[in-house]
This record gives sequence, C-alpha cells and structure tokens, in this order.
Amino acid sequence: MKQRHEVFFKQLEGMRNYLLKVADVTEEEAQIVPKGFKNNIRWNLGHVFVEQYAWIENLTKEEVDFPKHFNEWFGWGTSPDDFTAETPSLEELKPLLKEQIANIKGTYGDRLEEVFEPTQGMDTLEQVLLWTTFHEGMHLQTILDIKKVYECLIEN
Repeated sequence: MKQRHEVFFKQLEGMRNYLLKVADVTEEEAQIVPKGFKNNIRWNLGHVFVEQYAWIENLTKEEVDFPKHFNEWFGWGTSPDDFTAETPSLEELKPLLKEQIANIKGTYGDRLEEVFEPTQGMDTLEQVLLWTTFHEGMHLQTILDIKKVYECLIEN
C-alpha cells in the first residue's frame, strides 16, 4: 500500500478514535435527546457506522458485509423513535465503530484510486472516504453539542 494511503488511514483511525473518546458516556446519557435535537448520541454513532458503508456500497455497487437491518434504526431519515428492543446498545456499537476503519482498510485499501461510475460527484473510494470523514465530523460536533446541553442541565 502506498505511503500516502497509510497516512490516509491513520487519519481516518485518528478521527474515529476521537469520536469514540467524545462518545464515552453512559448508556443512559447516550439515550438523551435534548430539546432542539432530533437524535441522541447512540443514534449518531450508529448513523456514522451505517453511512460509511452505505456510501461505499453506493459507489462500488458491491455489497458490504454489515447488518443491513441497521438501516432501519440508523439510516438517513431515521431517529431514536425507530429503535426497538433489538437496536444495538451504545456498548454494542462501540466495537463495531472501532473495527470499521481496519475492515475498510483491509477490504479496500488497495482500491482507493480505482475509478467507478460517479456518485454525487465522487468516483473513487478515497473521495467517498474523505466525504464520510467530513460527515463523521458533523456528527462528532452534534455529539459534543448534545453533551454540552445535558451538562448544562445537570449543573442547573
């Protein structure tokens, strides 16, 4: 694998580790949907997981091995209102997120520059993974905002 790709995956792993560090909350805290928000920390983490694979599938037109029923709980347009007793807990989501970057690297690491039919203006896995990292950053900020709101509620 090219050195540039090693640096790329190191950055993806760093972002994911930071996301998991920020999301180090209790199961109860992960369920809170503060006023003005549509989702909670648990949903945001599941959504990051699902969307990364969804974008890869969308570009490559190849099925990615992940639980497809996760889309029912964490896909675009869903919310914690869609959760059921089977929805993965925070503690079940964390290892999936932790392993995801290594799984993507192992499966697609040598294909980052392969050109596909464009989707949303992107035609390589490298472009899609850059996009999903940006997307992950947006959800990281949402998690930080949720934590800030409920920390203020606890203090008052």
